[in-house]
Amino acid sequence: MVRQIIALALLAFGFTQVVRADEAADLLARWKAASGGAHWDAVKSVRTDGTLSAGGLSGAFDALQDVERGRSRDHYRLGPIEGADGYDGTVAWTRDPGGEVAALDAPEAKRRARSQAWLDARGYWYPSRIGASYGKPEVRELDGRRYDVLVATPDGGDPVTLWFDARTHLLVRTEQKQGADTATTSFDDWRDVDGVKLPFHSTTFLTDTAGRVDERNRSEVQASSMKVNVAVSDADFAMPAMAETARIDAADGVTRVPFELVNNHIYAQGSIDGKPARFLVDTGGANLLTPVAAKKFRLVGEGKLAGRGVGEEVVDVALAHAGEVRLGDAVLSRPVFYVMDLGKLPAVEGCDSDGLVGYEMFRRFGVTIDYARHELVLAEPAKFAPPAGAHVVPFELAERIPIVQGKLDGLPVRISIDTGSRVSLTLHSPFVREHGLVDKYHAAPDAVVGWGVGGPSRGRPARFGTLELGDLAVTGIAGDLYTGDKGAFANPDLSANLGGGVLRHYTVAFDYGAKKMYLAPNADAAGVDAFDRSGLWLLGAGDALDVADVAKDSAAARAGLREGDRIIAIGGEKVASRGLPEWRERLRTLPAGTKLAIAYERGGKAAQADLVLADRIAKQWK
Repeated sequence: MVRQIIALALLAFGFTQVVRADEAADLLARWKAASGGAHWDAVKSVRTDGTLSAGGLSGAFDALQDVERGRSRDHYRLGPIEGADGYDGTVAWTRDPGGEVAALDAPEAKRRARSQAWLDARGYWYPSRIGASYGKPEVRELDGRRYDVLVATPDGGDPVTLWFDARTHLLVRTEQKQGADTATTSFDDWRDVDGVKLPFHSTTFLTDTAGRVDERNRSEVQASSMKVNVAVSDADFAMPAMAETARIDAADGVTRVPFELVNNHIYAQGSIDGKPARFLVDTGGANLLTPVAAKKFRLVGEGKLAGRGVGEEVVDVALAHAGEVRLGDAVLSRPVFYVMDLGKLPAVEGCDSDGLVGYEMFRRFGVTIDYARHELVLAEPAKFAPPAGAHVVPFELAERIPIVQGKLDGLPVRISIDTGSRVSLTLHSPFVREHGLVDKYHAAPDAVVGWGVGGPSRGRPARFGTLELGDLAVTGIAGDLYTGDKGAFANPDLSANLGGGVLRHYTVAFDYGAKKMYLAPNADAAGVDAFDRSGLWLLGAGDALDVADVAKDSAAARAGLREGDRIIAIGGEKVASRGLPEWRERLRTLPAGTKLAIAYERGGKAAQADLVLADRIAKQWK
């Protein structure tokens, strides 16, 4: 329920023991008897009206369940936004606060929807609707109370852990895996409605892998009215049309926007409510503004939700409406912006931006990124044309991010496509552990390899062999293996994240309506994917560069440089003579063995060091 709100937290218990069916059946029968017994046999639908609260915001909420077929639909308002979710019996869908609508057809989205459909259809009592297998019931204690706990795996779904109050036999809690986190929903305030008991209050929160709960992730639904056997129709659960809030103000339905490529990131000039704005263009994100930018555009953020990116930190997120946002002649009316502090990102990038545009633009328009020409082309869906000679790669959607299937050195992989990532390819930690990839790729020691929402991202650099995407083969990718248990790269549903380090070698196009990505090699496609040879992670600091991390066993470590050092000059050039992106490029592409004199300050005292660049990963994978 309310999948979009839980997904802002930008999102099991499993038992394999096989038991007799009557052990689970007895427990489920006690639940049915306690909540209405045979009265449930006549229940065809349930409608809920009430209030949704989350992140200090609240608004009207209504939901409809088709109990016979497991179909569902909910609609919510939360402060300045509104949205909806649904399941039509086959596919789950979502309508975002900006009016964008998408079918969620990735396998994990389908499994999650199937499990929810089993709950809505009361498949635990009526297995002919949707069946399930069960683990062995257990007795557990929590906060001084006893519970009967049962793990069910609906047919085609993910496991759901059911907690029943041992005294009342009512369902009081469910737990389901959501990426690397666990979503827990509690039920209380049970009331009689036409002979059956229904919970008028529910609370949902996320628990991370360390067992921590962030209150900003908590949402509550308080029902004011619940009714059974209301009339339902197919139209109630069908995916709605998108709101007509997007257009291109050009006669041919196409607009071309120049961009800068900085650290493999796409920066384009646009506007918000007629005022100039500089955006990072990110398939992995949604419309976002920094708090400073929101103030500049006179937008007031409301609420305090939780946002998460590649870093381990969770940051505050507020919500705000603008009048319109533009990229060239492409316009979104009444867009919702998530207002979020990006921390040290300007220092990481060596340049400023107001925020980013992402999924909303990609969902509304055909988008082509010509990395060679530094040109972004947005087209009305009917006017979109893929690049000539492009490889076609189908994709799925789980939330907002396109996900493709392929193979990496013979291993099947599911990869998110992320223009907002500077790196080439990051392997997710569950995938790395499952296949023993640290040893397979002789990965270098752990170091900072990226930086985004939530702070730095650490990984173990490595050279990969061949990535196959459809009929396209990409060889010699220099990437990294994430080994942590927090952040986006700890998601077990995906194998890897493909970023700008690879995408910049192509003209890349996205047709979200057809769910197809196109990759046309450009003149740089045969180039070697270079990797940093210094071991330094640097932050811009005016006329100096601050050392934020020194990789173990790297050139910088051998030169005696440390985290916290302040670099003033490199190779006899003052740092101020070049931008941070240029220094990063030099430290990546200058040949191994190049000797660079480093002038720096440590504790306010001047010092010198000789940095001899060295490869941290193999030149090619074997």
